[in-house]
Amino acid sequence: MKFVITLITAALVAAPAIAAPDGAKLFAEKTCNACHGAKADKPLMPNYPKLAGQNAAYAEQQMKDIKSGARNNGQTAAMKGVMHLVNDEEIKAIAEYLSKLK
Repeated sequence: MKFVITLITAALVAAPAIAAPDGAKLFAEKTCNACHGAKADKPLMPNYPKLAGQNAAYAEQQMKDIKSGARNNGQTAAMKGVMHLVNDEEIKAIAEYLSKLK
């Protein structure tokens, strides 16, 4: 019985460590907000996209394409330099967060 309680306690302690990444937190921590605005609705430059409300699957694919180099044009140069800071799971979390913004 003591062993079972120990396992349950360990699972409860470990749960936050395996929780899904927080897209809002990542958006700020990975400096996405520096170019796209704090709420992703007021980009720094007029030719940068407004990301608030963007389709999650589309945003995720665009970020992955920029990271891999599949999408490579003048608009992606600045973002390419920071994409090494995020992994696929974090990209998905950021995309889902952006899709929920208005």
